[in-house]
Amino acid sequence: MSHTCTKVTLRQRAISKGRISLYLDYYPAVRHPETMQMSRREYLGIYIYANPKNEMERAFNGEMLAKAEAIRCIRVQALINEDFGFLDRNKMREDFLAYFLKKCRKKEQKWRIVYMHFSNYVQGRCTFGDLTVDLYQGFAEYLLKAKKLRREGRISHNSAAAYFSTVRAVLKLAYRDKWLKENINNFLDKIEAKQVKKEYLTLDEVKQLAQTPCEHEVLRRASLFSCLTGLRISDILNLKWEDFELAPDYGYCIRIKTQKTSTEATLPISYEAYELCGEPSTGKVFKELRRSMVNYPLKKWIQEAGIKKHITFHCFRHSYAVIQISLGTDIYTVSKMLTHKNVATTQIYADLVSAKKRETAEKISLK
Repeated sequence: MSHTCTKVTLRQRAISKGRISLYLDYYPAVRHPETMQMSRREYLGIYIYANPKNEMERAFNGEMLAKAEAIRCIRVQALINEDFGFLDRNKMREDFLAYFLKKCRKKEQKWRIVYMHFSNYVQGRCTFGDLTVDLYQGFAEYLLKAKKLRREGRISHNSAAAYFSTVRAVLKLAYRDKWLKENINNFLDKIEAKQVKKEYLTLDEVKQLAQTPCEHEVLRRASLFSCLTGLRISDILNLKWEDFELAPDYGYCIRIKTQKTSTEATLPISYEAYELCGEPSTGKVFKELRRSMVNYPLKKWIQEAGIKKHITFHCFRHSYAVIQISLGTDIYTVSKMLTHKNVATTQIYADLVSAKKRETAEKISLK
């Protein structure tokens, strides 16, 4: 079966006011890959004088005809490469904010926060055609000075870095979905995160916390569960009884797909961690747990335990990693339990374990 090559011809059509409209004629017609409609003509929006009166008008006609011919050559090359993006002339006018919001629905809460900041920056209107390097670099500068959405103060430098990384991820998706003809990310500089101290609890402090009553018992159980498993708050909130299973060694495991990185993993947990989940049932494990509890209620409980450190719920994940490494668990295993994609990410916790550093320092002796 022979393949008929589409011929692209530059044609002219007389219109009003002594002008001629230039258009491309495709034969045979080409089919739009999304609408499946056949397309024969493409008007270029280029006009020339029907009867040029002077040298300037003749020169203008020559320049416009040259530009139209250049477009014709590009279209021929696109057809050979089976790149039909030029058929959709409305994409650049589509609402990028609507696309961004749609992507947020399957992502973690941070995506919605970034969406709200970006919407504020563009004053509620942004098409795909508006997306430029300058727009994004301006948004980076906006983030470095922006105020928090619901609380007092400005967002931290590292939060700005994370937010900018998220909005770049949306760009990557838009390019993958063929809404953009080029990946703008290739021309953007990221906001470099600053090294900050990761706060964590020692094993003795975790035990101290476990012995301190909490106003919200579900918060106490979920917090200690995080200390024993390293799970994030987002994954604990989504944890269901259906995610538990018995391993061949009759120990308990949980099958999760992390909300932050969409990583699927089967993680063994201790019986002590399993007991913190309460009576086996159906649906969510920590049913009464609310995100609002990890703010003031958590802070109050930490203070009542006599712990002076600034501890957030995410610090329980840090605590799990540091305690495991300090007790001799190898960094590769800890990395797998934390569902890190790169061991280098876990290496940060090894640097926090001063006890292991001291042990290393004492290993070499000349006495």
